[in-house]
Amino acid sequence: MTPSNAAKTVPSLDVIIVNYRTGPLVVSCLESLLAERGPDIALRVFVVDNASPDGSAAVIEAAVAREKWDWVTVIRSPVNGGFGAGNNIGFEAILSGCDPAQTVWLVNPDTRVMPGAARALVEFMAAVPAAGVVGTALLEGDGALWPYAFRFPTILGELERGLRWGPASRLLSRHAIGRRMGPRPEPVDWVSGASFAIRRKVLEEGLRFDEGFFLFYEETDFCRMIRAEGWQTWYLPQAVVLHIAGQSIGVHAKDAKLPRMPGYWFDSRQRYFVKNHGRAYAMLADMAWMGGHILFLAKQLLRREDTPDPPRLLSDFARRSALAPRRSQSLESA
Repeated sequence: MTPSNAAKTVPSLDVIIVNYRTGPLVVSCLESLLAERGPDIALRVFVVDNASPDGSAAVIEAAVAREKWDWVTVIRSPVNGGFGAGNNIGFEAILSGCDPAQTVWLVNPDTRVMPGAARALVEFMAAVPAAGVVGTALLEGDGALWPYAFRFPTILGELERGLRWGPASRLLSRHAIGRRMGPRPEPVDWVSGASFAIRRKVLEEGLRFDEGFFLFYEETDFCRMIRAEGWQTWYLPQAVVLHIAGQSIGVHAKDAKLPRMPGYWFDSRQRYFVKNHGRAYAMLADMAWMGGHILFLAKQLLRREDTPDPPRLLSDFARRSALAPRRSQSLESA
C-alpha cells in the first residue's frame, strides 16, 4: 500500500463551531479538540462567527495565529442569521473545499470535548451506515451526566411538558419529549444541537437547516427532515462533551433568577408545529401546553411553592401562540 493510499483510509472529521460573542469559550473548545487530532484521525475545524459585535472573531483569529493552528479556519458572516444559518455557511465551506470529511460534527462554543469523543463518532458512523445524525452524551457544567435524547413534540407531549405532575408524567411517559438514555447507543427521534454529527452524504443530498428558525427547534426540524429521507438519528453515549449551556443567549438552567424567554424561542416553537403539522395541530398543541401549565401553576400555589420558570412565561406564550391570529398567519406563510 502506497503512502497516498494509506492516507485515504484515515477517518476524517470536519467540525463546525458557530460563534456569537463567545470568543474565549471557542478558544477553549479548540484546545479540547486539539487533543482529538492525530495520525489516525484527520480533524479540521471551521469557526463561523455570526457578526459578533464584541470583537470575539478577532480574539479567535489571534489565538489561531498565535498557536499556529493551521487546522482551524475562521469564517466571518456579515449577518447574524442564527444557529442554523451559521452552520449552513459552514456546510458550504466544507463541501466546496478540498477533501470534505466523511462526518461533519457540530459543537457549541460553550463545550469541551472529552477525550476519545471524535474517534467514537467516526467509528460509529462507519459501523452504522443508516445513521445520518449522531448525538453525543453531554455533561453539565458541574460534570454531572445529562443523558437525554428526545421524542418529536406532540400534543400529548406538550400537555405533559406543561403539567409537570408525577402521576400524569408517568401516564404520558411514552409521549414525553425528554427521553432518559442508557449506556448503549440507541436510535432516537432527535438529539441536542449542542453536539451532534452529520454524515456528509446527508449534506450532499441537499439537506440543510431551515433558516426560518433563528434559534431553538432547528435541530428537531432537521432530524425530522432526515428521517423523511430515510436516515436515522442515534444517541451515542460513548462520545461525551461537557456543555455549559446558554452562554451566548443569557439563559442558564441553574440561574437563581432566570431572564424572560427570548421571543425567538416562541417563534421557533410555533414555526416547528405549523410547518410540520399544520395550523390546527399547532393550536391544539398550544392549548395542551397552556392548559397543563395553568394546572401546574395552581398546584404550585396550593403547595405554596415557587415556580421555577422564567418570568411572564404564560403571558408571553399566549401572546405568541398559534391561537393568536396574526401569529398563526405569519407562521403559516413562512
